[in-house]
Amino acid sequence: MADLGLDAYRFSISWTRIYPEGTGNINWRGVNHYNSVIDALLDKGIEPYVTIYHWDLPQALQDKYGGWLGPEIVKDYAAFADTCFREFGDRVKHWITLNEPHSLVAEAYGGLGLLAPGKRSLFKTSQTEPYIVGHHLLKAHASAVDIYRKNYKLAQEGQIGITLDSKWYEPYSDTDEDRAAVQRALDFELGWFLHPLVFGDYPKSMREMVGERLPLFMEFANVLKDSFDFVGINHYTTYYAHKSKFSFLEELFENNPDSQVITPFTRNGKALGEKAGAIWQYVVPLGIKSLAQYIHQNYNNIPIFITENGYADTSHSLNEALQDDKRIHYHQEYLFNILEAIEDGCNIKGYFVWSLLDSWEWNFGYSLKFGLYFVDFKDNLRRHPRASAHWYKAFLQKAL
Repeated sequence: MADLGLDAYRFSISWTRIYPEGTGNINWRGVNHYNSVIDALLDKGIEPYVTIYHWDLPQALQDKYGGWLGPEIVKDYAAFADTCFREFGDRVKHWITLNEPHSLVAEAYGGLGLLAPGKRSLFKTSQTEPYIVGHHLLKAHASAVDIYRKNYKLAQEGQIGITLDSKWYEPYSDTDEDRAAVQRALDFELGWFLHPLVFGDYPKSMREMVGERLPLFMEFANVLKDSFDFVGINHYTTYYAHKSKFSFLEELFENNPDSQVITPFTRNGKALGEKAGAIWQYVVPLGIKSLAQYIHQNYNNIPIFITENGYADTSHSLNEALQDDKRIHYHQEYLFNILEAIEDGCNIKGYFVWSLLDSWEWNFGYSLKFGLYFVDFKDNLRRHPRASAHWYKAFLQKAL
């Protein structure tokens, strides 16, 4: 990382490494592990950006009260976050409470149930559980921020935020219905979590379409509102959006049928951009600029970091993997649009490539490759810099 020229590195802390049972006794070997990681980064002049929760829920808490479905999770998560602040906050100055809470609720409790615990849209529980889990995630986030601000921020002089994921959407047709569908798609993805953080409640469209199944914040709205110093944005691609009343199959494959939006990749057989290696990714660089401008205009121009942005391919051999010209082109074009967004007044504070190394990509395992460095999983995890790593190093040197 130091050779590459990075000045920051984003990583997450595993809850069970600190609390093997989710609560109770601390595992000090786990604490020492992260102390070593943090100290090694700082020794090389690299600032740690630490995510407290990236979906690795302790199984003990899932067994005990249903994990994020149980209201008890708010207190237990807050205690875990408190421990992280206490043990690492003297050196960690940028905290991220949660990574992509929308992905968790949509893919673990709706759609095809691709993430643990694997609830699916064809079950009636998916009509209520995503909203219960999302509510608990927001309360857990705000509780952690409240602890940090009251007990640590003054002495440690750090910042704390959350990372949200969002695609950009273009209307499928030039109609009022499809323009409204774009707004609902954004409300049910980005707005589900960002709207309460900025304004203290869910988007109006969610209140109207979900009704009584969407929980109320009541007095907790005061704790939730403005509970961030920055917001991370993970963005990869752009889709179309159009209104739909949903058939059974559409409902199964869409992560939130309540929005009454279908989000296809193509229109009349033509995609918005070139297809990447992942079935869900198309290269549409203007999308990241449009998303940043939308946040600027609708959410008080809050400070944001682009915490994930990257190109997926499926190359397997070393020779084909190292010459990743399409990844270079992807980052060039997306960074150019980020620069234009900044010049237009968008409050973008930083950018993180996804990812430094090839890694486990949840539903796709090791089949999708995002890394600037190729990892040979058949040769003792040996790392090889791709062409994109050399390009990114040169880019950073010019930028500095």
